Amino acid sequence: MVRALVGYSVLAIIGIIALKLVFGLLSIAFHILWVLLWLAALGFVFYLVLKIISPSTARRVKESIRGQPDAE
Repeated sequence: MVRALVGYSVLAIIGIIALKLVFGLLSIAFHILWVLLWLAALGFVFYLVLKIISPSTARRVKESIRGQPDAE
């Protein structure tokens, strides 16, 4: 009986550690996702302001990001 109780206790401790590890990794993943979304939103706002202020510069930025199509 003591052996089963110790076994369940060890299993519970391993389970708690595994849950902390999984939730910690999920937290890191969500943090990275949030930072990427924030940077994408800042880039979008910057591009919109640039497009309003200087459309030719915005077109050059867009071409440099996408690349110019090959002239055939």
